[in-house]
Amino acid sequence: MKFKVITIILSLLLLTSLFAACGDSEAEMSGKLQIYHAGSLTIPFAEISDAFNEIYPDIEILAEAAGSATTIRKVTELGKECGVIGSADYTLIPELMYPDYADWYIIFASNQMCIAYTDSSAYADEINSDNWYEVLQREDVTYGRSDPDQDPCGYRTLMVWQLAEIHYGATGLYDSLFGADGDLMRPKSVDLIALLESGDLDYAFEYTSVAAQHSLDHVSLPPEINLADVSFSDFYAQAEVEIAGAEPGETITMTGKPIVYGVTIPSNFERKELAIAWIDFLLSSDGMAIMEANGQPPIVPAVTDNVDNLPEELKKYVE
Repeated sequence: MKFKVITIILSLLLLTSLFAACGDSEAEMSGKLQIYHAGSLTIPFAEISDAFNEIYPDIEILAEAAGSATTIRKVTELGKECGVIGSADYTLIPELMYPDYADWYIIFASNQMCIAYTDSSAYADEINSDNWYEVLQREDVTYGRSDPDQDPCGYRTLMVWQLAEIHYGATGLYDSLFGADGDLMRPKSVDLIALLESGDLDYAFEYTSVAAQHSLDHVSLPPEINLADVSFSDFYAQAEVEIAGAEPGETITMTGKPIVYGVTIPSNFERKELAIAWIDFLLSSDGMAIMEANGQPPIVPAVTDNVDNLPEELKKYVE
């Protein structure tokens, strides 16, 4: 009889400890998770966060969109707290965050450049992948791009212009487009969408995913200049753009390459388990399906620069 009583007591103690452990686990997976990301990730990341919250309803997602360089500088220069950085150009992570604010990144998706427009855009019924650069140079046409110091789409636009000059044999094209009367610049590429939709802008250099997500018509650019085809990597490398560096007065030379997105967790973020859980979902088959559905083809398996520095939970996704 005494043995049975002891057994029952031990069993109750074990159950109590298990319930306590579960309670601790649930408590750990609650709180606020700040996500700073590129403007072109706004829609897919919002959908991913909604699906993530079905699993972790007690984690409050606080997302902010900006140009990728601006997004990173919120952490490195302004000292803001952030759990996840999503950059439209993975190379900005090592350039602006290493070694003080990060020591790894994961490459997870791709994209390509295009020219977005609407039915009301000047010469909308005429523009195509062969004559777009001629249409844009007409006096009554306006076109927009994002700020290269803030947004990768901005310096990628300038790369497209440089490569187009070579590809089409259009000597002087870059100088004709840059700073012309019709050339309009905004902080990030998605800022141009409202101007397109209001009719205040004829064309905008965007990612194809952004054009698709906003139901905009777009000119598909040849693979030689759309920054999407790895077989043209050497050709892309002919384009170079200088942007602001990590310190005032410093510059970084960005070289043309296929468009690839990167993600990391700032090293000074204390609740890393929240950020790891979110990136775990991003890289899962469900997360990658959302990226695919939004026109940003996932890279599977994902790629990292330093597998040893990755959180253990994320190593299963990378090469």
